Amino acid sequence: MSLNPIRPWRNIERRKSRQIMVGSVPVGGDAPISVQTMTNTDGHDVRATLDQVIRAADAGADIVRVSAPDQETTRALREICRESPVPIVADIHFHYKRAIEAAEAGAACLRINPGNIGDAARVREVIKAAKDHGCSIRIGVNAGSLERHLLEKYGEPCPDAMVESGLDHIGILQDNDFHEFKISVKASDVFLAAAAYQKLADATDAPIHLGITEAGGFVGGTVKSAVGLGNLLWMGIGDTIRVSLSADPVEEVKVGFEILKSLGLRTRGVQIISCPSCARQGFDVIKTVERLEKRLEHIKTPMSLSIIGCVVNGPGEALMTDIGFTGGGAGSGMVYLAGRQSHKMSNDQMIDHIVQLVEERAEKIEAEAGAQTAAE
Repeated sequence: MSLNPIRPWRNIERRKSRQIMVGSVPVGGDAPISVQTMTNTDGHDVRATLDQVIRAADAGADIVRVSAPDQETTRALREICRESPVPIVADIHFHYKRAIEAAEAGAACLRINPGNIGDAARVREVIKAAKDHGCSIRIGVNAGSLERHLLEKYGEPCPDAMVESGLDHIGILQDNDFHEFKISVKASDVFLAAAAYQKLADATDAPIHLGITEAGGFVGGTVKSAVGLGNLLWMGIGDTIRVSLSADPVEEVKVGFEILKSLGLRTRGVQIISCPSCARQGFDVIKTVERLEKRLEHIKTPMSLSIIGCVVNGPGEALMTDIGFTGGGAGSGMVYLAGRQSHKMSNDQMIDHIVQLVEERAEKIEAEAGAQTAAE
């Protein structure tokens, strides 16, 4: 639960779910909601794939998925898993041998639908490999690839069909005494995905992986994901998320974190509160924010920064942020520290100055945290 006794309207009571491990990352229970992405490199190219995994991890990804459609990819997966700074999920669709090879290669999790990989004997082989190598499993139901008998039964992809598919796959794992699984019921339609996830949340205590699949390009996909995932997270549903964009996987991670940060469910890096700017602005707000976002990407310490163009809302926003800058007149503005007026700074020096203030505060916060940990 995210508790705020001073502002109770900000509280989110998370759905109670079992906790599993994806490598070293706990998923479900009281664990932080993890952020995932998926590589889009050629899986045979170990270096390119690893480089993308590392960039995603630097951006905040807790888990990264890699598609493993053939034997050459599962061979490459061994080095990728060994060198990756975060757990790797192997994306498997139909071939049970790829799942076994991925488990042997060191994958932390297998993304499969048990009913799609063959008869009961093959399913048992995959589950044995997962058990033997400490893999968890994600059941990945997708509205675009539902089983034929469910489409015939329901006429079209719908929440009932998606949840029935998921529960059928859960049954296969549980019948084989395998319980280290999470589940998703993704759709590109926000209404369909939201309804399916709500129904799924009531039907199982398994950890839930959230996603609006094939959401679109950067802008459209970000909006669609924020609407769909944001509402589900607000209801307390979701233990791990992936934002699916036709964009660099690093951008998926950034958007995912911003969604979680907006709901107070995760904190990482500098959260910039800025105005859209208008004729009252005392400096170019838009360009300033763009430059600060780039200059502050390396900061991982949670912190808030307000950048407001004028004194109408600037002082009020600065009261609630760690550092603030409010535009004034005559080429300068006011710097606020911990909600209080501190000093004036010229507009032409303010970016370098703010970056310095943020870096100094981050260093202080990390030093205090380190000292507290040492004392404990």
